[in-house]
Amino acid sequence: MNGAERLVSAARGWIGTPYVHQAATRGAGCDCLGLLRGLWRELHGAEPEAVPPYSMDWSEAQGEERLWTAAQRHMRPKAIAAAAAGDVLLFRMRQGAVAKHLGVQAEAGAAPTFIHAYSGHGVVESPLSVPWQRRIVARFEFPEEVT
Repeated sequence: MNGAERLVSAARGWIGTPYVHQAATRGAGCDCLGLLRGLWRELHGAEPEAVPPYSMDWSEAQGEERLWTAAQRHMRPKAIAAAAAGDVLLFRMRQGAVAKHLGVQAEAGAAPTFIHAYSGHGVVESPLSVPWQRRIVARFEFPEEVT
C-alpha cells in the first residue's frame, strides 16, 4: 500500500467521528483541521507544529490565509487539476473569505469523493461534486515520510 492509499484508508477509519470544534481524536470528535492532525499523528507520529486555539471565525477579520500557509510548510503543493486519491484539499467556503476547510480526496476519476469533518455531520465521505470542486483553492500531497 503506498502513502496515498494509507492516507485514504486511515481517513476512512475516522468516518463517523462526531464534529467537535478544535478536537482531533478519532471516534471522540474532530473538526476538519483535527482530522488532518489526527491523520498526521497516525501516519507520522508527532504533529509538525503546535496549533494555537482558534475560533470558528479565525483569521477572517485579518484576511490571513493561515491554514494555506501552514499547509505549504508541511505538504507539497500540487496543481488543482492534478486530482488523485490521497490529496489534501483546501477549500474557500465563500467568495472573498479565507480558505479554511480541509478534506482528503478518497476517489478520483468519474465519481470523485472526499473525506472531511463537517459541522452538523461529523466525518463523512462526500461526493466531490461540482459545487465542492469550485471551492478548491489548493491541493497538496501529504508527505510519505517526515524527515
